Amino acid sequence: MKKSIRRCFWVGTNKPFYEKYHDEEWGRPVHDDKIHFEFLILEGAQAGLSWETILKRRAGYRRAFANFNPKKVAQFDSKKIAQLLKDPGIIRNRLKIKSAVTNAQLFLEIQKEFGSFNKYIWAFVDNKPIVNHPRERKDMQATSKESDALSKDLKKRGFKFVGSTIMYAHMQATGLIDDHMTYCWRNSKKRMKK
Repeated sequence: MKKSIRRCFWVGTNKPFYEKYHDEEWGRPVHDDKIHFEFLILEGAQAGLSWETILKRRAGYRRAFANFNPKKVAQFDSKKIAQLLKDPGIIRNRLKIKSAVTNAQLFLEIQKEFGSFNKYIWAFVDNKPIVNHPRERKDMQATSKESDALSKDLKKRGFKFVGSTIMYAHMQATGLIDDHMTYCWRNSKKRMKK
């Protein structure tokens, strides 16, 4: 008999795509600019919606946003934006689509200034993941001083849809913050014991 594994509460049950995302991606440290750009687009698109809604459209976003290539997205013009507003594979919100283009342009500026977006973003956590050990749902944060600082700096640079809650979610997704529950098999303390 196969032993069931415990995952963070938000994964739910009978959602294989969510389980795969949780087990293979969420909370793992990312040092790839393309993946950081992908999550900037996806987390921005999520604003006001559920992560599940966005995750189910991830392939649509990948196709619509040039496989998350910031150089290509930065060049999207009004004609391309009009096409995306008709694309059923993504959330067809004009402000979110336009912000993805603006954010791509600014993302390239950060790469130029810091050498990579990765160097820029990891500096907000002193280049080391912040490992929280939430025991219960109520222990989960929605923001932190680090996400506040990141959000403030991105907004100052002109980024859109980068509030502290959105950036906290980005930091969780890309492993700058490890918020796996204490009972979850992906919790870093559990993994170190093995």
